[in-house]
Amino acid sequence: MARPNSLQTKIEKRIAESREYVFLTREFTDLSGRRQVLRALRKIVAEGRLARLGCGVYGLAFTSGLSERPILFHPHGFIGAARTALTKLGVAWEPTERELAYKEGRTTEISEVPAVRIRRRFSRRLSFGQTELVVER
Repeated sequence: MARPNSLQTKIEKRIAESREYVFLTREFTDLSGRRQVLRALRKIVAEGRLARLGCGVYGLAFTSGLSERPILFHPHGFIGAARTALTKLGVAWEPTERELAYKEGRTTEISEVPAVRIRRRFSRRLSFGQTELVVER
C-alpha cells in the first residue's frame, strides 16, 4: 500500500475517478516527471490493478481469484482495449474485411484473431499475455 500523498496514490485516484479502461503515460505526466510516473505505473502493474498493453499504454485490470493473474477489464475484451488505445494514440483504424463480412451476414465465421486495418504506418505492438493485435494494411 502506498503512502497517502505519494504519486502512486494520486495516479490510482485518477484512475478510479475515470470512466475509461485504457490509459496512456502522458495522461499522468502533469502529476510528476515521466520517469517517476513510469515507476509508479510499474508498481501498479505489479500489484495487478493495471496491465501493460504496450509502450506507454496501460489497461484497467483486476486479479483473478482462480489463477491470481491479472485479467484485462474492458467490456469488449482485448480487442476493445486495443481499439481504444489506437483511438487515444490518434491512429485512424477500421474493422477488417473478415469482421465486416460477419457483421453483414456474408459469412458465419468469427475471426478469433484480434485485428484492425490501418491505412498509415504504425510500428507499435499492442499485446496482453499471449494475445497480440494484428495490424492489416
